[in-house]
Amino acid sequence: MPDGVGNEPRGYPFEYLDQLVCEKEAAAFLGYTVRALQNWRLRGGGPQFVKVSARSIRYRRRDIIAWVEARLRTSTSQVERGSFSHVPKIGLF
Repeated sequence: MPDGVGNEPRGYPFEYLDQLVCEKEAAAFLGYTVRALQNWRLRGGGPQFVKVSARSIRYRRRDIIAWVEARLRTSTSQVERGSFSHVPKIGLF
C-alpha cells in the first residue's frame, strides 16, 4: 500500500503498520510534543493523519514511519527533497 511519500516501511507486520495511534503515542514515537503535532497539522509539514471526528485525530504507524524515512539524511549538506520552510519552528532545538 503506497504511503504517498515514496517510502514504504519494511520489516513490520501489516497489522502493526495500519494500526491507528493517538496523538500522545505518535508524539512519543517521534520524540516530539503533542503540541508540535498539532502545529504541523495546522501549518502542514507533519505526518499524514486521520481525522476520525471533529475532535479525534489518529495517526497510522505506516505514515509516521514513512514521514521519518523521508527525512533521513547522510550529511547536513545533502539536498532536501522538499522545502521545509513551511515547517513551524517550535523551539525544540
